[in-house]
Amino acid sequence: MFFKPSDHPGSFERHLYRKVDNPLFVNKVELNDDTLEAAQRQDHEVIVQFMAMFQETLEKTVALKGTEESDVVLALKDRLDKLYEQASAIGDDQTKIREAIVKLLQLIMASVRKGAGEDAHAHQELDQEEAARQAHFALLESSIVADLLNPESPIAENELVPVLLSAEKDELALVVQIFDEEQIQQVIKESAKLVDKLDKQGIDTKQASENAVFIQGYLEYLRMEKK
Repeated sequence: MFFKPSDHPGSFERHLYRKVDNPLFVNKVELNDDTLEAAQRQDHEVIVQFMAMFQETLEKTVALKGTEESDVVLALKDRLDKLYEQASAIGDDQTKIREAIVKLLQLIMASVRKGAGEDAHAHQELDQEEAARQAHFALLESSIVADLLNPESPIAENELVPVLLSAEKDELALVVQIFDEEQIQQVIKESAKLVDKLDKQGIDTKQASENAVFIQGYLEYLRMEKK
C-alpha cells in the first residue's frame, strides 16, 4: 500500500478499521489505498473545520469582559464543551488542544461563579455541572464514544450494533453509558437478530455474543438503579 495508517487516526479512519474483515457489518470493506486515502482525506477536512472553530472560540473567550452578558458567556461554555467532544474524535494528537479547552472552560466557569455571587444554590449547581463534565470527558477517552458523539460521525445508524458487538470489553463498558434504557433495549433486540443471523451462516459469534450478554447486564443494572 502507498498510503500508510495514521499514528493518530480520526473518526473515519478508525471506522474503516472497524469494518475491515468484520462479518458483523453488512457492507464489506477492504483496506487498500483507495479506502484509506478517502478516510484520511475526510479526517483532514474535519480537522481543518475544527481548527477554524477552535481559533474563533479561543479569541472570543480570551476577549471576554467582566461585564459580558450571561447568555454570551453560557453560549461560549456550551461551544467549548462541543469542541472538546470534537477534539476527542478528530485525527492527529489533540492532547494540547483538549488541555487548552479545559483551561478555557475553567476561565468561563470562574466568570460564571463570580456572577453567582453568594448564591449557595447556584454554586452547588455549578459544582454538579463540573462533576458531570468531568465524567463526560472521561467517557470520551473511548474512541467509540467520541466517534458516536462526533457531529461528523461516520457511524451510520444501522452500524451501531455491529460497532458495539465488535468492541473490546473495557471500551464497551464506557460506550453503554451514553445510552438510556429504551435505547439499550433496542440495541439488545437488534443484537439478538444479528447474532442469530450470523450463527445460521456458520460465522463465529463468540465476541458478539459475549458483548450482547454484557449489554443485557447493563440493562439490568439500569433497572436496579431505578428501584
